[in-house]
Amino acid sequence: MNIIIMLFLISLLVLVHELGHYLAARAFGIQVSHFGLGLPIGPVLYETKCGDTKITVHAFLLGGYVSFPDDDEDNEDAKSLPLDSPKRFKNKKPWQKAVVVSAGVFANVLFALFLVMFCAAYYHKLPSSKYDVYIKDFAPEVKSNASSSGLKAGDKIVNVNGSNIVNSYQFIFLVQKSKFFDGFVSEEIFNNKLLELKKLNPNVGEIIKSGQEIKLPPMTPETEVKVSDNVLMGIEKYKTDELELTKEQRALSVLLDGKNEFKTDKDYKLADIAYAISDSYKPLSVTVLRGDKELTFDDLKTSKDGLLGVKLEVNEIFVPINSPLEVITRSWDYLVINTKLMLLGLWQLVSGKIPLSDMHGIVAITKVGGDIIENSGMLKGLLLSAIISIDLAIINLLPIPALDGGHLMFLALEKLVGRELDEKIVEGISRVFFTLLILLMIYVVFNDIFALVTKQL
Repeated sequence: MNIIIMLFLISLLVLVHELGHYLAARAFGIQVSHFGLGLPIGPVLYETKCGDTKITVHAFLLGGYVSFPDDDEDNEDAKSLPLDSPKRFKNKKPWQKAVVVSAGVFANVLFALFLVMFCAAYYHKLPSSKYDVYIKDFAPEVKSNASSSGLKAGDKIVNVNGSNIVNSYQFIFLVQKSKFFDGFVSEEIFNNKLLELKKLNPNVGEIIKSGQEIKLPPMTPETEVKVSDNVLMGIEKYKTDELELTKEQRALSVLLDGKNEFKTDKDYKLADIAYAISDSYKPLSVTVLRGDKELTFDDLKTSKDGLLGVKLEVNEIFVPINSPLEVITRSWDYLVINTKLMLLGLWQLVSGKIPLSDMHGIVAITKVGGDIIENSGMLKGLLLSAIISIDLAIINLLPIPALDGGHLMFLALEKLVGRELDEKIVEGISRVFFTLLILLMIYVVFNDIFALVTKQL
């Protein structure tokens, strides 16, 4: 049921977008031949006529469109209108065309603001996107030093390794990246361990023969994991410049754990031994708020499974809404913050910092949205719909032919050259990019289905 609700909300956003185009066109006296909800692929669910506009609902509910007589000169509407008719889109002034083209984007932005303001007025609060993360208890079965480090139940976690913690995901992420034998070591630590090995074993060459015994330096911690705010916010892929161990070197790390000496059972490269003993653990520095005092606990070690052994209590922080003025200002602030995050995320995707394989679409959004409604209620579902509405506006503004931004780009070019562009060339370019967008959509849907099957969502 929650998935159906989410699918309805997404369809509503598409409807609002196309209504923006439709109403703007009618306001300028432009005839609208066709109003379609969904893409013209597969069967038609519903079709009717409203005035001189045909309304169609397609089974493939992943988009929408508004078409004018100018879009197809072979249709009846085009044949019945003179070429110089003021009802034709192409006979309107450039600024009027631009308004019609951008009206869908404007409608999505307005609707997003309406949804957030409705939530603010009805629920008297808005999420701050921040959470208080507390230590609720310890898990004695987990072999870490958390319980003996001085941490106590009730401590509020405020900082880990220099990064402010505003949700449990950030804390868990840093803990997991700090586990024993993670398979990555810095070049500096590797070089130091190689030097230590050579000093402890001056008679050993680059190859250690089978049956030879060597001394091992004591285990030492690696460097703390430091990540950017973008990574912690989940809008940038985590990357490390450390050296990655091979499968054999990882197995050797486990074999040498806790040993001071090692008698080889086969030939080993000295460098492989150095890699293996370099991979130990990355210490955690955790700052907590206890009462009104901040306390920092250094050199916390996870278990070999990447667990710290603490049970968390997470409380979401809401911004209270106490007046009509705050409904407007808080709603605007909420949208501005989330729009900046989406723009940053889009830039990370375009610049390659986030791989295309992490791109998801309608299937994933519907699944995640349904889960959010089930677990957190309609407040979060409506707010997610508002964010998606802004996302639709941003995507449609991109200067890509077949999108609204592409049409605006062609209008700008017309203004620049002082004449209309060749219709056949524009149609050809738009057709190519429309095909590419459909292929991208298929790829994204495949990503969504794969993520669902592999339980990544």
